[in-house]
Amino acid sequence: MALRVGTPQARLDRAMVLHYAVPGFLGSALLALGALGVGWLPATSALLDVDLVSTLRSTTAGAVLSRIAVFAGVALLLQAWLVLGHDVLDDLERSEPRLLWILALWTAPLLLMPPLFSRDAYSYFAQGQLMLEGLDPYTSGVSALPGWFLTGADPLWSESPTPYGPAFLLLEQGVAAMVGPHPFAGAILFRLIAVAGVVLLAVHVPRLAHAHGIARTKALWLAVLNPLVLMHFVAGAHNDALMVGLMVAGLALTVGRRPVAGVVLIGLAAAVKPIALVMLPFAGLVWAGTRAGWWGRILAWVKSTILVLLVFTVLSAIAGVGLGWVASLSTPGAVRTWLSPPTALGMATGNLLQWLGIGTVDGAITVFRAIAMAAGAAISLWLVLRPEGRSPVRGAALCLLTIVALGPVVQPWYLLWVLPLLAATGLTGAQLRLAMLLTAVLAVHGMAESNATADTLVDLRDGLATFLAITMVAVVALSSPGERRLILGQPVDRGLRPGSAAARARAGSLVVQRAGSSIS
Repeated sequence: MALRVGTPQARLDRAMVLHYAVPGFLGSALLALGALGVGWLPATSALLDVDLVSTLRSTTAGAVLSRIAVFAGVALLLQAWLVLGHDVLDDLERSEPRLLWILALWTAPLLLMPPLFSRDAYSYFAQGQLMLEGLDPYTSGVSALPGWFLTGADPLWSESPTPYGPAFLLLEQGVAAMVGPHPFAGAILFRLIAVAGVVLLAVHVPRLAHAHGIARTKALWLAVLNPLVLMHFVAGAHNDALMVGLMVAGLALTVGRRPVAGVVLIGLAAAVKPIALVMLPFAGLVWAGTRAGWWGRILAWVKSTILVLLVFTVLSAIAGVGLGWVASLSTPGAVRTWLSPPTALGMATGNLLQWLGIGTVDGAITVFRAIAMAAGAAISLWLVLRPEGRSPVRGAALCLLTIVALGPVVQPWYLLWVLPLLAATGLTGAQLRLAMLLTAVLAVHGMAESNATADTLVDLRDGLATFLAITMVAVVALSSPGERRLILGQPVDRGLRPGSAAARARAGSLVVQRAGSSIS
């Protein structure tokens, strides 16, 4: 029966469409328009011959219009997300299917646009071509391909070996074989692979949150409808989306008492990007059980390791590659970014020492990175060996957060490695507010670096663009009483916490107890 216009449900439906769905959809549509002008297109793309695209890319007015479209698009997405978050956190919007419908609507305009905020998708395509040529991406950069620059791959990585695992190499090879000499078509397929990762997140973040006593819709809003997901996982087509999706799905299955399937998915996540191996000891803790003794934990770790080794062995045999990814793990560290605390400290200290004539920037960065890596390893080991008092998934989130914060390089989308696990295991009001502020700050970073046709996206060099981005985000974040409450006060003071006795009991059942001496 049709809803009457004045009913509470009808008013809620209108609010959903007018306040959340339509503004976010318009934001994504503006991003898609802007990408035609400042997103990356290979020199061979037929899109360059389209009048609109040619005008946007070849004229000053077109370039300005494109960047304005990107700025406005991100601002609208951020505002729609905050408005939705106010109602979700205040328990005015509790429908998970409605949130999924909104996510699909926000995603749709981005599916066929040129890559924006990154051109890594073209590097994926070129690495797939390397595989088709019988070359090993662990020893050869894409510059080994004749005419490699026509693929759109970033020259910054042209001679670098790939840091990806055998599962993603197989996907790269399959995409390159499927699309032939058409890198833009390959980029679109890699975006669809990334969207598959987002779908995994949309399914499994709520499940993992429910197991920890956290409201499914609140975790879904924070971790999956987040503007950074749309900017970097969808628009940017990063393979991190697939890695994180498999990783979260694996932990959710393990918590759901399907440890073999869960560990296999974590193995697949690591075979996309090996950083997901960090999840393995924590999945083992879940498998062993909260009251397991040390021998029980060790047995679970051994079984988990064997499963992951089998996954890597099979995939490496199919791909025809070895363990070259181990040596390639340092490849991303060649980038210097102020987003990495140890690298930023090293650059700041090194510049001072160099000015004083008593040191170099390279030397300072090396020292700070070494100290940070040693501290990160020690904290990670402590989280694994002293898991009592927290759930293993919470321990995994803290471990990954430590690795990101103390890592030699941090990219804006690295926050999305951690956010799904933090959202699913709970946040205080202050932590939730920090997550929202980081989302806004990294949205500014993406807006200011939206000119993906540049050779590098490492530094914020356009002061005017940065100022405009900060101004727009500040306006949208504080434009209404509801958004000001969200950023500055209620309802986030409650954070993401179990809200009932049953929820607290579920969360408590996952907390690791002190290990005994018996095998369990």
